[in-house]
Amino acid sequence: MSGSPAVMAGDSADSAPETPRPIRLVVAISSRALFDLAESHRVFEDQGVAAYREYQVAHESDVLEPGVAFSLVKKLLALNDRLGERGQVDVILLSRNSTDTGLRVFNSIHHYGLEIARAAFTSGASPYRYVAAFGAHLFLSADPSDVRQALLAGCAAATIWANPPFAAARSDDQLRIAFDGDAVLFSDESERIFRRDGLDAFNANEVAAAREPLSDGPFKGFLLALQRIQTIFPAAESPLRTALITARGAPSHERVIRTLRAWEIRIDEALFLSGLSKGRFLKAFDADIFFDDQEVHCQDASSLVATGHVPLGAANNTLLP
Repeated sequence: MSGSPAVMAGDSADSAPETPRPIRLVVAISSRALFDLAESHRVFEDQGVAAYREYQVAHESDVLEPGVAFSLVKKLLALNDRLGERGQVDVILLSRNSTDTGLRVFNSIHHYGLEIARAAFTSGASPYRYVAAFGAHLFLSADPSDVRQALLAGCAAATIWANPPFAAARSDDQLRIAFDGDAVLFSDESERIFRRDGLDAFNANEVAAAREPLSDGPFKGFLLALQRIQTIFPAAESPLRTALITARGAPSHERVIRTLRAWEIRIDEALFLSGLSKGRFLKAFDADIFFDDQEVHCQDASSLVATGHVPLGAANNTLLP
């Protein structure tokens, strides 16, 4: 027999290493989260579908004003300049508009130079079923029912809270994303104990289970996708920064730290507030968006930073799987 084992295996000593597959992050967003559609939505609610269609067609050349998630989308898409061939961030438009009424939205996307090429217009039906079809890591919408259905289907999703005036966009290019812990990054298993038995029982459980990782929450996959992007860059040069901002404090902090360690996930900043209001800490972190399951925290945050309410878990009377 001739030839070395390496050659027979279809390889050679000086063959080039396999090129890593590009890292991909996909975010789906509704038109009312991306743009300020409050006026046209009032037409829909007050006068119905036909009047809404006439209004949108008549104004399809009028550029829509940015909505609460507009700045976030711009920063997400700007990551592509830094990623180059190493990765890609895609933003997908999922809208209850029809193709007729959706033309105004696409015209506005073009006006602002947003590189959004993919969309689904569902003519009033919930677009949540296309979140998984597009492979989205996150779905942002102004419609709580669409968000809830996406969450129950296993997708990370949040209702964008518009609390005018919209929080001022940060001027630098770094994207900063903050998360609550229980029922967002983690399951709501411990939150259930707190709501049923109180703080002392919650702390006792967390101390006893300190070395037992918490179960996955709905946003674990999205956080993992963000971390894959972070690994491309030296820590000091990353265009993306994450934070955990939780009402937990000592002694329940240890289980959280050990859970993230078990998941091999790096969080850049972690704030254990032991019940303090989160708003001023989110402003200090300069968050571009914050995700929380509790309405009281979302209300506190939404006038300061873009806020996504996660309407699932014990705080919303819907237990996580």
